[in-house]
Amino acid sequence: MLNSDSSMSLPVITKNMSDEDIERMMDSACTASNFLKAISHEGRLMILCHLATGEKSVTELEELLSARQAAVSQQLSRLRSEGLVSPRRDGKAIYYSLTDRRAVQILDVVYDLFCQKK
Repeated sequence: MLNSDSSMSLPVITKNMSDEDIERMMDSACTASNFLKAISHEGRLMILCHLATGEKSVTELEELLSARQAAVSQQLSRLRSEGLVSPRRDGKAIYYSLTDRRAVQILDVVYDLFCQKK
């Protein structure tokens, strides 16, 4: 049995909800689903973890992830299209940084649930 956490504010769905409220919930569910899909790949999740500590170049990310440039670029492209990261060019180097604070909030929860030794 799950314990209820009084700090959570999950919606209560009732038969009396207005069509507007249901539509708003559906829109929010769609937005959340797209966000979660964008971060649900281990490569993208690791990129976000590295970027949570600050801006990194594509080359730095390749080295940190032990991955080829093509793979890193493909994952960065997906994160960029979802508005989670943004690029900055400096000469020939391209640097990426987080643009959505929700990613850091999710990373905190993921770290707490899956990475932290208990």
